[in-house]
Amino acid sequence: MAGTGILVLGIGNRFRHDDGVGPVIAERLEASGIATRVESGEGAELMEAWQGFPHVVLVDAASSGAAAGTLHRFEAAETRLPTGLFHYSSHLFSVAEAIEMARILGRLPGRMTVYGIEGRDFSYGEGLSVEVAAAADVAEAEIRALVAAGRG
Repeated sequence: MAGTGILVLGIGNRFRHDDGVGPVIAERLEASGIATRVESGEGAELMEAWQGFPHVVLVDAASSGAAAGTLHRFEAAETRLPTGLFHYSSHLFSVAEAIEMARILGRLPGRMTVYGIEGRDFSYGEGLSVEVAAAADVAEAEIRALVAAGRG
Protein backbone atom coordinates (compact mmCIF):
# COMPACT_ATOMS: atom_id res chain seq x y z
CA MET A 1 0.00 0.00 0.00
CA ALA A 2 1.50 3.30 -1.03
CA GLY A 3 0.71 6.53 0.71
CA THR A 4 1.08 10.23 0.25
CA GLY A 5 1.65 11.47 3.80
CA ILE A 6 3.15 10.29 7.04
CA LEU A 7 2.88 6.68 8.12
CA VAL A 8 3.45 5.66 11.74
CA LEU A 9 4.71 2.10 12.08
CA GLY A 10 4.32 0.56 15.52
CA ILE A 11 6.67 -2.39 15.89
CA GLY A 12 6.40 -5.06 18.52
CA ASN A 13 4.36 -7.66 20.32
CA ARG A 14 1.79 -6.33 22.75
CA PHE A 15 1.78 -9.69 24.57
CA ARG A 16 5.39 -9.17 25.73
CA HIS A 17 4.86 -6.19 28.04
CA ASP A 18 7.21 -3.33 27.02
CA ASP A 19 7.78 -4.82 23.57
CA GLY A 20 4.22 -3.66 22.85
CA VAL A 21 5.02 0.07 23.10
CA GLY A 22 5.08 0.53 19.31
CA PRO A 23 1.64 -1.02 18.75
CA VAL A 24 0.21 0.88 21.76
CA ILE A 25 1.34 4.24 20.36
CA ALA A 26 0.20 3.36 16.82
CA GLU A 27 -3.26 2.42 18.04
CA ARG A 28 -3.61 5.65 20.03
CA LEU A 29 -2.65 7.69 16.97
CA GLU A 30 -4.91 5.71 14.64
CA ALA A 31 -7.87 6.70 16.80
CA SER A 32 -7.10 10.31 15.81
CA GLY A 33 -7.16 9.52 12.09
CA ILE A 34 -3.38 9.29 11.67
CA ALA A 35 -2.21 6.65 9.18
CA THR A 36 -0.68 3.80 11.18
CA ARG A 37 0.27 0.22 10.78
CA VAL A 38 1.37 -2.38 13.33
CA GLU A 39 4.11 -4.80 12.34
CA SER A 40 6.00 -7.55 14.12
CA GLY A 41 9.39 -6.15 13.15
CA GLU A 42 10.31 -8.58 10.38
CA GLY A 43 12.59 -6.61 8.07
CA ALA A 44 11.19 -7.54 4.67
CA GLU A 45 7.65 -6.75 5.84
CA LEU A 46 8.80 -3.37 7.14
CA MET A 47 10.40 -2.44 3.83
CA GLU A 48 7.14 -3.33 2.07
CA ALA A 49 5.01 -1.43 4.62
CA TRP A 50 6.82 1.90 4.17
CA GLN A 51 6.99 1.65 0.39
CA GLY A 52 5.68 4.85 -1.20
CA PHE A 53 5.42 6.97 1.95
CA PRO A 54 7.59 10.10 1.90
CA HIS A 55 7.82 10.25 5.72
CA VAL A 56 7.71 7.23 8.02
CA VAL A 57 7.77 7.38 11.81
CA LEU A 58 8.84 4.06 13.26
CA VAL A 59 8.35 3.23 16.96
CA ASP A 60 9.87 0.17 18.57
CA ALA A 61 11.05 -1.00 21.97
CA ALA A 62 14.79 -0.85 22.49
CA SER A 63 17.12 -2.85 24.70
CA SER A 64 20.56 -1.25 24.70
CA GLY A 65 21.22 -1.24 28.43
CA ALA A 66 20.08 2.36 28.99
CA ALA A 67 17.59 3.10 31.77
CA ALA A 68 14.02 1.92 31.18
CA GLY A 69 11.97 4.65 29.54
CA THR A 70 14.94 6.29 27.81
CA LEU A 71 13.73 7.71 24.52
CA HIS A 72 16.11 7.38 21.56
CA ARG A 73 15.37 9.46 18.43
CA PHE A 74 17.05 9.24 15.05
CA GLU A 75 16.52 10.65 11.62
CA ALA A 76 17.44 7.47 9.77
CA ALA A 77 17.75 9.14 6.37
CA GLU A 78 20.55 11.28 7.83
CA THR A 79 22.34 8.85 10.12
CA ARG A 80 22.92 5.14 10.61
CA LEU A 81 21.18 3.47 13.51
CA PRO A 82 23.47 2.23 16.27
CA THR A 83 23.93 -1.51 16.09
CA GLY A 84 22.36 -3.45 18.92
CA LEU A 85 19.73 -0.89 19.84
CA PHE A 86 16.84 -2.96 18.56
CA HIS A 87 18.35 -6.37 19.12
CA TYR A 88 15.38 -7.56 21.13
CA SER A 89 13.76 -9.35 18.23
CA SER A 90 13.06 -12.91 17.30
CA HIS A 91 13.95 -12.05 13.70
CA LEU A 92 17.43 -12.05 12.25
CA PHE A 93 16.48 -9.29 9.82
CA SER A 94 14.81 -6.71 11.98
CA VAL A 95 14.39 -2.94 12.27
CA ALA A 96 18.00 -1.74 12.06
CA GLU A 97 18.89 -4.24 9.36
CA ALA A 98 15.78 -3.33 7.35
CA ILE A 99 16.67 0.37 7.49
CA GLU A 100 20.27 -0.23 6.44
CA MET A 101 19.23 -2.64 3.67
CA ALA A 102 16.68 -0.10 2.40
CA ARG A 103 19.39 2.58 2.47
CA ILE A 104 21.66 0.41 0.29
CA LEU A 105 18.81 -0.47 -2.10
CA GLY A 106 17.59 3.13 -2.37
CA ARG A 107 14.24 2.18 -0.77
CA LEU A 108 14.48 4.32 2.35
CA PRO A 109 11.72 6.95 2.59
CA GLY A 110 12.83 10.56 2.09
CA ARG A 111 12.42 11.02 5.83
CA MET A 112 12.35 8.31 8.48
CA THR A 113 12.06 9.27 12.13
CA VAL A 114 12.86 6.37 14.46
CA TYR A 115 11.82 6.25 18.10
CA GLY A 116 13.35 3.56 20.28
CA ILE A 117 11.97 3.33 23.81
CA GLU A 118 14.04 1.41 26.32
CA GLY A 119 12.03 -1.40 27.81
CA ARG A 120 12.34 -2.99 31.23
CA ASP A 121 10.06 -6.01 31.01
CA PHE A 122 9.90 -8.18 27.88
CA SER A 123 8.31 -11.17 29.59
CA TYR A 124 4.97 -12.60 28.48
CA GLY A 125 1.97 -10.53 29.46
CA GLU A 126 0.16 -7.31 28.64
CA GLY A 127 0.74 -3.76 29.80
CA LEU A 128 3.69 -1.40 29.80
CA SER A 129 6.01 -0.73 32.73
CA VAL A 130 5.59 2.66 34.42
CA GLU A 131 8.80 3.99 32.82
CA VAL A 132 7.83 2.90 29.31
CA ALA A 133 4.25 4.17 29.67
CA ALA A 134 5.61 7.63 30.57
CA ALA A 135 8.03 7.60 27.63
CA ALA A 136 5.20 6.46 25.33
CA ASP A 137 3.22 9.58 26.30
CA VAL A 138 6.18 11.80 25.37
CA ALA A 139 6.80 9.99 22.07
CA GLU A 140 3.10 10.13 21.19
CA ALA A 141 3.02 13.90 21.75
CA GLU A 142 6.12 14.40 19.61
CA ILE A 143 4.70 12.27 16.81
CA ARG A 144 1.43 14.18 16.89
CA ALA A 145 3.45 17.40 16.47
CA LEU A 146 5.40 15.87 13.56
CA VAL A 147 2.18 14.84 11.84
CA ALA A 148 0.60 18.25 12.44
CA ALA A 149 3.67 19.98 11.00
CA GLY A 150 3.58 17.65 7.99
CA ARG A 151 -0.03 18.52 7.29
CA GLY A 152 0.58 22.24 7.61
